[in-house]
Amino acid sequence: MTVTRFAPSPTGWLHIGNLRTALFNYLIARKTGGSFILRLDDTDQARSEEEYVDGIKADLDWLGLHWDRIERQSDRLDRYATAADSLRAAGRFYECFETPTELDLKRKKQLNMGRPPVYDRAALALDEAAREKLRAEGRQGYWRFELALERIEWEDGILGPLSIDAASVSDPVLIRADGQVLYTFASSVDDMDMGITHVVRGADHVTNTATQIQIIRAMGGTPPAFAHHSLLTGPQGEALSKRLGTLALRDLRAQGVAREALLSLLARLGSSQPVALRADLDEIAEGFDLSQFGAAPTKFDATDLWPLTRAHVQSLPLQAVANKLAEIGVPDTLAPAFWDVARENIDRLDDLAGWWALCRDGAAPEIAPEDADFVAQALALLPPPPYGPQTWAEWTAQVKAATGRKGKGLFMPLRKALTGRGDGPDMAALMPLLRRVRALEDAGG
Repeated sequence: MTVTRFAPSPTGWLHIGNLRTALFNYLIARKTGGSFILRLDDTDQARSEEEYVDGIKADLDWLGLHWDRIERQSDRLDRYATAADSLRAAGRFYECFETPTELDLKRKKQLNMGRPPVYDRAALALDEAAREKLRAEGRQGYWRFELALERIEWEDGILGPLSIDAASVSDPVLIRADGQVLYTFASSVDDMDMGITHVVRGADHVTNTATQIQIIRAMGGTPPAFAHHSLLTGPQGEALSKRLGTLALRDLRAQGVAREALLSLLARLGSSQPVALRADLDEIAEGFDLSQFGAAPTKFDATDLWPLTRAHVQSLPLQAVANKLAEIGVPDTLAPAFWDVARENIDRLDDLAGWWALCRDGAAPEIAPEDADFVAQALALLPPPPYGPQTWAEWTAQVKAATGRKGKGLFMPLRKALTGRGDGPDMAALMPLLRRVRALEDAGG
């Protein structure tokens, strides 16, 4: 069975970049009838917060990315300790004592000599007496994994054949001096234990993948199939990381972006396939193909979400918006007619409230000075509501006959007087919904 996972850290709100990773892994599992695991990377207890855990769940639930089971790395600390012991016994784990300042000086020296800033493995030369001496001096040991100095190769699901020379990479720190298990180690243990078969994540994890392949193999496991999607940039190619705080999923949801718009855009963005609005996750999964994605940075423009949101909202049947209509106070008897009138004039569902307010309370009239006399004459011919489907045609015909105006010079001033705006629904359909006409009331009608 295909088993994928999404492993966010609950140290902040999910953003558009997180969604891309979550969606890809979800779609792979959905398409193959596999399993999708939500795994919370919460080993950093100082920064992890339950508020963000709840937020992650809420965002995924809203999107329909339902997990088959949830795991928390903070519940697996004993397992990581056991795995660390096994690597120590195998001679692949070693204790180091350099301070951050000492490591920085080493890196600078290597760079000055034209060498890659790779850890020099000085700690491997320490015997137990030397380590005890360092501990007595107050130094705390941290643990690195000793990479086998070979070329690490794999077939990447997006980038194709990849290989990294382990000699060009520092032995990764897997456990900090304070005992915190780091991502590279915890993720390797989890992927092996949970039978993860496919991992899709950002291209910034390629080096992590190389070291994790060795770690999993050193523990006797089989590495999953890895794929690395391109990183998102802003619409001008600028780094998106500086703007991710404004692209939190909870904020996009609050702005009225439709989940269908997010899913449809992110499932195709950066691929050779055109973006097309899809309302059903099964349909999105059916057309999903990792091989269609490229390695180049992918431009993301949040404004692209609005045409998709508009198209989705305007396609909804009455029953899908019935609760929203009831929430804003539209009577059941008027709901079908109101939805037919309003749907073509909204970008998001929240826009319905404004149109119902216009129908219920009337709108402040917009009357140009040069049209004031004309509008006054027209309003004298308009009875108070309620109106029928023929009211607009009959009224404008009367006004035309009385004033001689026609075309835009006739219709636009009347529309603005009744609705306070120059755009909107067909007036013949809108007028039967008007409960009040403030221009008529102002005129004493």
